[in-house]
Amino acid sequence: MSKSLATTIGFGAVLLWSLLALLTVGSHPIPPFQLSAMAFLIGGLVGLGFSLKRGHLFRTLRSVPVLAWVLGIGGLFGYHALYFSALRLAPAAEAGLIAYLWPLLIVLFSGLLPDEKLKPLHVLGAMVSFAGAALIVARGGAGFQWAYVPGYLLAVLCAITWSGYSVVSRRFRAVPTEVVTFFCLATAILSGLAHLMFEQTVLPSGAITWLSIAGLGLGPVGLAFYLWDVGVKQGDIQLLGTASYAAPLFSTCILIVAGYAQATAVLLLAAGLITAGAGLAALGSRKS
Repeated sequence: MSKSLATTIGFGAVLLWSLLALLTVGSHPIPPFQLSAMAFLIGGLVGLGFSLKRGHLFRTLRSVPVLAWVLGIGGLFGYHALYFSALRLAPAAEAGLIAYLWPLLIVLFSGLLPDEKLKPLHVLGAMVSFAGAALIVARGGAGFQWAYVPGYLLAVLCAITWSGYSVVSRRFRAVPTEVVTFFCLATAILSGLAHLMFEQTVLPSGAITWLSIAGLGLGPVGLAFYLWDVGVKQGDIQLLGTASYAAPLFSTCILIVAGYAQATAVLLLAAGLITAGAGLAALGSRKS
């Protein structure tokens, strides 16, 4: 596979992740852990079918390091449990934008890696994006809403979890894409256990809820991870990281078009600040 093709495939993950907030809202009132279990089961089973067709799946699994299993399962389970919970406890557009600070955090955390260091544009980008997140929390001066604090905090933890997973994953570039199938299935099992322990089962009612759950499993919580794995291992990682900064704008615009968010000046300004800050950080990385 050529580098350009792999990069294009990886960008497909960014487009799919832009639908995550919309489909999560559409899956209401399914509890977070139950939703995670259902969506990851779909994504894992689809991946399992493709992986079995390629053959040598179980032989490949035996060569995967234990730390790669811990990282993959912890990253997928932790991120989505936090994300789904955040969107249940705070407005979708606002919590979604805060969660989408992960591209910026990837740039900042990568400065801690060997042979990497933070540049002035990294710091400037962090300040600009932080201003955007602060604008969301302050609701444009309309007053701080304590009721949304749990959702905002979960969204922050969500961004930290995924960015940490992405940066540390650089140590496991040799791990084959097929293993993502079992990351998804393991995440489905853990989510199912957490659901039985902490939540009441809610049966989906209505076509929108069923379609949203299926859409999550096939797209943002399924195919996207396989596409991303191919992109970061065989494509232009720097270009893919930069492309990820478009996700907050795509996600917000989709929510507005679908009627789940209003196109207020505050929301659009916050989206612009977060994206601009991440873009400055990406420019700093490119210059370095």
